[in-house]
Amino acid sequence: MKQKVTGLVGWFKIDWVLFLATLPLLAAGLATMHSFTGDNSFAWHQFIWIAVSVAVFFIVSAADVRFLRLSSVSAVLFIGSIALLSALFLVGKVSHGAANWFDFGAFSFQPSDFAKLALVIILAKYFSRRHIEIANIRHIIVSGVYAFVFFFLVLLHPDLGSAIIMFLIWLGMVLVSGLSKKHLFALIALVVVGFSLLWFFGFRDYQKERIVNFIHPLSDIQGTGYNAYQSEIAVGSGGLFGKGVGYGTQSRLKFLPEYQTDFIFAAFSEEWGFAGILIFFTLYGILIWRIIVNASRGATNFEILYGAGVAIFFIVHLLVNVGMNIHLLPVTGTPLPFMSYGGTHIMTEFLALGILMAQRRYARPAHKDTVKNEFLGPQ
Repeated sequence: MKQKVTGLVGWFKIDWVLFLATLPLLAAGLATMHSFTGDNSFAWHQFIWIAVSVAVFFIVSAADVRFLRLSSVSAVLFIGSIALLSALFLVGKVSHGAANWFDFGAFSFQPSDFAKLALVIILAKYFSRRHIEIANIRHIIVSGVYAFVFFFLVLLHPDLGSAIIMFLIWLGMVLVSGLSKKHLFALIALVVVGFSLLWFFGFRDYQKERIVNFIHPLSDIQGTGYNAYQSEIAVGSGGLFGKGVGYGTQSRLKFLPEYQTDFIFAAFSEEWGFAGILIFFTLYGILIWRIIVNASRGATNFEILYGAGVAIFFIVHLLVNVGMNIHLLPVTGTPLPFMSYGGTHIMTEFLALGILMAQRRYARPAHKDTVKNEFLGPQ
């Protein structure tokens, strides 16, 4: 007999540990922006985006999202994302040499953020019916084509950071689905060949300079290496307990560029120190742990793979952003989840978590007919 759930408890099945872990990160981002922007509107604008995004989180959490399992939905997401990414070439706002945004005056919209989440859903749908056949190279190639289309369009804008994130999301979900060692080595060889082709025919001069500067960090401190160098100084100068909120000299005196977006981790580290960084990683650890726990309780393979994809989404953003802030990775312009300034990425992050929470409402051992349809399709 099917159990009917009514009332607000039935509408909302929130993992409050997960949700509450995001609040200190949001507050830390706002405090870091406000501490050195004075009467600038960064923090205020971000607060509005956070309020809207949290509202989206709760609304989506109360929805029935099982329609995302449909192949037609994946097709719409794939075609729609391609259309939005392609439209940027015609009407996109150019900033720092890249056309990554639609500018609507009062706000801007970056479609590559939503394309990342669309890719997670598309791959979760694809692998949910084929993961037992992942040893077949055909499925790796087909899924790679989906990811490559997004990767290629974003790289042309050019947005190297988002392109790398999309590649890592695909790679992570392929590994989670069960990639064989033979195919893994073949994939590594393909990545080496692909990077070589991008180096000679795809990357622009400033992107090559960033990579060269990553290898030789002191080669051009006043030029292409300036951002990474100042970021290292900011992180190192925080010491054990930091300089205090509002007293980060690198950020307050504007030595640290893009302090509210790409390098907000460095600004935070300078003001909060090593103790703050430990709290920072603990909160992200709790967030990712709860995502994985919720994913493991998915009703079908789609929910499990979607949750794994969301965990990969946050992990790669975190590693790439922190890596470039401490000069372990080249500077690529990747936002830090929940902390960096920008409404589109905040909205996407809460939308991804909202879908995960909605899936909790029907998380249970799947009926055998559901499992059969998941792998073989309706009979």
